[in-house]
Amino acid sequence: MAPPPSGEFSITLTKPFSSTTTPSSQISIIGEPNRPATIKHTQHVGGQAQTLIIKEGSIDAEDSNELMDLIRPLAGFPSDPDSDIYGLDTRLDLATFEVQWDNGEEVEGAEAKSNPTDENKQTFKDVVESIEALTRQKAKQRTS
Repeated sequence: MAPPPSGEFSITLTKPFSSTTTPSSQISIIGEPNRPATIKHTQHVGGQAQTLIIKEGSIDAEDSNELMDLIRPLAGFPSDPDSDIYGLDTRLDLATFEVQWDNGEEVEGAEAKSNPTDENKQTFKDVVESIEALTRQKAKQRTS
């Protein structure tokens, strides 16, 4: 996975972990360091995930920089394309100039396929919860 162009970053949080089903929830945050970023939350709800809810917003440069600091420790954490090794049924894909990591892919430079430590799991959980909290705060439902 190559870093995004010109310092741009992309963070995608998808539930469930498995890519064989339509995601019930997907959060995408795209931006550049030291600048505001856009946030988009797409939810498929109801029987057969027929209803689509989209919420969008922006995060300021300070929150954007805090988010970059928060995700930086995930670089090199174990990942596994076949198993939800962090136990949150969540896939997290990070593409920044410094960190290219996806817990659902084999990542070059990441620890060999192994179980994450309890500390790794807690850090992963903290990052996921922070992204979800930021989304609840900043992303608002679009009106037609």
